[in-house]
Amino acid sequence: MPEHRDSLIDSQPVLSSHPPDHGHLDEKIGTRKSSTESIDIIKEKQGDSEGGSQLESKSDQDGVRYVNGEPVISNGRDVSQYLVDVRDDGDPPLTFRSMFLGTVFAGLGASLYQIYLFKPVQMSVSSVFLLLLIYSVGMAWSSFLPTRSSVKGTRLSFLAPIIGFVNPGPFGLKEHVVASLVASTAAGGSTAVMNFAVQRLYYSTNVHATTAVLATFSTGLFGYGLVGILRPLTVYPSEMVYWSNLPTVSIFQALHFDTAANHKRLKLFWSAFTGMFLYEIIPAYIFPLLNGVNIICLATQRASSKSADVITNLFGGTNANEGLGFLSISLDWQYIGSTFMSLPLIQQANSWIGYFFCYIAIMVIYYSNTWNSLAFPMLSTSIFSANGSVYHQSAVFGTTFSLNQTALEEIGLPALTGSNAWSNLTANLAIGGLIAHCVLFWRPYVVSSFKQARDGTQPDPHWQAMKKYPEVPWYWYGGLLVLSFFAGLIVVLKGETTLPWWSYIVALLLGGFVAPFSNLLFARMGNGIATNQLMKMVAAALNPGKPVANLYFSMWSHDVVSTSIGLAGDLKLGQYLKIPPRVMFITLVMISVVDAQRDILLQPSGTNVWSGQVVQSLNSAAVTWSLAKQLYGPSGPYFWIPMSLFLGMVPTAIQWLIWRRWPVIGPAKIDKIMLPIIYMYSAWMSVGVNSTITTSIIVGLVSQLWLRKYHPGWYRKYNYILGGALDGGAQVLIFILSFVVFGAAGVARPFPTWAGNPAVGNVDYCNGNGALD
Repeated sequence: MPEHRDSLIDSQPVLSSHPPDHGHLDEKIGTRKSSTESIDIIKEKQGDSEGGSQLESKSDQDGVRYVNGEPVISNGRDVSQYLVDVRDDGDPPLTFRSMFLGTVFAGLGASLYQIYLFKPVQMSVSSVFLLLLIYSVGMAWSSFLPTRSSVKGTRLSFLAPIIGFVNPGPFGLKEHVVASLVASTAAGGSTAVMNFAVQRLYYSTNVHATTAVLATFSTGLFGYGLVGILRPLTVYPSEMVYWSNLPTVSIFQALHFDTAANHKRLKLFWSAFTGMFLYEIIPAYIFPLLNGVNIICLATQRASSKSADVITNLFGGTNANEGLGFLSISLDWQYIGSTFMSLPLIQQANSWIGYFFCYIAIMVIYYSNTWNSLAFPMLSTSIFSANGSVYHQSAVFGTTFSLNQTALEEIGLPALTGSNAWSNLTANLAIGGLIAHCVLFWRPYVVSSFKQARDGTQPDPHWQAMKKYPEVPWYWYGGLLVLSFFAGLIVVLKGETTLPWWSYIVALLLGGFVAPFSNLLFARMGNGIATNQLMKMVAAALNPGKPVANLYFSMWSHDVVSTSIGLAGDLKLGQYLKIPPRVMFITLVMISVVDAQRDILLQPSGTNVWSGQVVQSLNSAAVTWSLAKQLYGPSGPYFWIPMSLFLGMVPTAIQWLIWRRWPVIGPAKIDKIMLPIIYMYSAWMSVGVNSTITTSIIVGLVSQLWLRKYHPGWYRKYNYILGGALDGGAQVLIFILSFVVFGAAGVARPFPTWAGNPAVGNVDYCNGNGALD
């Protein structure tokens, strides 16, 4: 999120469904010292025409296209070969300083994640923010604390070992990376914490500390163990990029590699960081209208009540669950983020197709009264009674968290909003499409990756540079699997889960099955599929009438997937920055803000600052899937939701058959059409703040189309640095505002009302009377 974005008609190969030809790359591994040096060699041969008036475009024998002597970064091979430096200074990574700083800042990372968990847009916490704080403290530590040499030859020389342990000298890149990884892991989130929030908010249950600690330990480390087994497939190859890591990699190397080029990059970084820090207070606090300026809304202030409702539903989007935000322009970077400066264009192009269908589908579902949609808000993740009131679930499930059939017959079945039902349906379509796409299109790549790992022939230059370090033995990861299994089993047998032990084992097996598919998509495209919908379906079949048990089943199965993706990205970061594999075991810490914002989190809509949509969605799914037979069975209102899991495979199978016969039709490469991504984004605006979509598309076009293809030199040097700086500046400011004025510490201090911060109605002046009912 967010957990929230190269072209279908790109003339250059972006991602291949077959393993790339690395023949020429193998010849370069032994001689190339760095990506920067290889660029210099290219320029010597072709002439450095950067800044010239005439556009020069040519390709080499590897299929890499050059513009003005600069390679156009099109795929993972280009990233490894030209974008990320293979330099390794051999500095120590695991020191007292790195672990101390990582542990201390882990608490801050967890706080930031929890703040965004209860925001109306689920943004990922920028690792740039954390790495900058760690860099500042680390540099001060190395400069101001005494070093071993400062006591050498004095009467205090006997303290040299202790002083050297505390301050080993200059704060190096690898120390910095280790500390940042420990801290940023806490910013990645855990379903366990969200489950505890659901239990506290909706079931008035205080989870015991032992349950919380062991459940978090179990869900995290099982995914870690699994990705260790999968790393030849999901980490080692060049195509496994984890695109959102690239701003972080660029900043690490700019901060620690002292070159003339990096001075310019650092100047841009700090200028952009400072500018965004000073600017973000305006849209985030003083002038929130800037988060969603919509000309249609501003021009229809005198529309009738009925017309205002329709206008709000389509064009409104600055408040949580207000509307679809069609054509709104957002100037609030905290909700835009650098994601669209990092994701490959092919991923973004597929998401744009999904956006197009989303606007149509949700409006049609609502106004055609599909699933009785008109009885409920157009956008909400809460569950409702047939009359439109919030569903009285505590009466149906009682204090034992099990179904009371008599109460159910009296109160009736819960209902989903049309947009929520559509979101669940498309989630299943995406899961089916994802499995089919990996099996049909990417199978040759999977086979090749494992063969290369077995034979030691993986051609990625960064993997080759890491061969001098001892690899983590397989049994280390196996030990994690065993430890995490028994930790979870203790929780199931002794904790407040209501989950049978055998169902717990099925949950882990299901997560282990889905994880490789999700890792492949996330690594290659930069964004994954929400596979937890599959987990909820299986949980419903195994634990009927038990919503809390379903919560925990989904937690263990889905967290296996999410934590495996997170660790795989960390392992790739370590490969890019030459962190020894045995140092890449990191810590997971979480902190909650449930108590301070309890009342707002229970509201079906939320505000433009806080929203409980995540925990609402978890609870809604747990309740409705515990009534799977009544709601999702052949005679239920939502029968097509589980069926869409299988329906999602069919179009991908047809696409594969077409691709085998016609790989290219017109300007489009058939294998670049990613149906699972299209399905997922076809319900992207079903919840939350939607005023950022248009601006996000513009950011993606400017970065990944215009800069990447036509100004590749600037793109390679500055694109990711700029994105990280903007994220860092915005998130530092938001962190401060969250505790000072937004109420994360318990007391909110809203900015005085004025035209840019209206006291009545929606922030963007799309004031439909029914939009937020």
